[in-house]
Amino acid sequence: MSISTAITELLRISHPILLAPMDMVSDARLTAAVIAAGGLGILGGGYGDEQWLVRELGLLEQAKSRYGVGFITWSMAKNPRLLDIALEHKPAAVMLSFGNPKPFADRIKRTGAILVCQVQSLALAKEAAESGADILVAQGAEAGGHGMSRGLFTLVPEIVDALGSTLPIVAAGGIADGRGLAAAFMLGASGALMGTRFYATQESAALQAAKERVLAATGDDTLRSIVFDISRRNIWPAPFTGRCLRNIHLDRWFGREIELLRHQEEASKYAEARREGNFDIAAVIAGEAIGLVQDLPSAGDVVQKVMRDASALLSNGALQVDSRSSL
Repeated sequence: MSISTAITELLRISHPILLAPMDMVSDARLTAAVIAAGGLGILGGGYGDEQWLVRELGLLEQAKSRYGVGFITWSMAKNPRLLDIALEHKPAAVMLSFGNPKPFADRIKRTGAILVCQVQSLALAKEAAESGADILVAQGAEAGGHGMSRGLFTLVPEIVDALGSTLPIVAAGGIADGRGLAAAFMLGASGALMGTRFYATQESAALQAAKERVLAATGDDTLRSIVFDISRRNIWPAPFTGRCLRNIHLDRWFGREIELLRHQEEASKYAEARREGNFDIAAVIAGEAIGLVQDLPSAGDVVQKVMRDASALLSNGALQVDSRSSL
């Protein structure tokens, strides 16, 4: 069941599976669970709560495991102290997403940490490689949370063709099972970063009500928009939009974003909904792989099943063609 790739060798992990650093979801408990299963757990640094970050890093440090920390680059740039805090704890890897990594690359690499950069286009991939990235995560539009418009199926091989000879590529977006991991390998990736599948696990820090919505949804039920960013008055730079599960609030305001921006009271309502766990208004941040998620196993069980199923597919490997088709 073991699959050795450039990722497993570089990160010194048993399985080529990485936990997406989901804000408010990928805490120390979930991160440690993925690590214990043989993958790389990446703590979600989010928008920068210093007290939370110190506490969660301390918990991971006690476990004496090799872990990663992920940051939203443009947001972290407003508070560089967050990176200092993380590097003081000597993580094995730091993942930067959504912004130019160059101003932070040298500081990260001087500590011995591996620099992982998530990118959404070939141009961003080249920029990250030139900035000193050790690993690229090619994120397709299928992914939950923020991203861009390129689909994974063409983005990964294009980046692999351009840069795969110099550094390993990880696929992200729409991967939730062994089929997805096996497909990522066929596209030239050395592993997969998964978020939505780990969102619905026992160790996930997501609220139970949010997990239940994930289980009840299909891939048709997500939508990429800026409605939730406007609602919480946390506007992202273009061209990033956020994929979330549709709800009453999103359906009400999708296509009316300018009007929503003018309604200050909606920001207060949204903040209250987040505090209360009211997911008719608050966002459940999940990707198109949501339709493949139908249970709430442990994170370790997820890793083991993904690896077992991917290994079976790759070892069987026979090309099956419908005999009824004609060429």
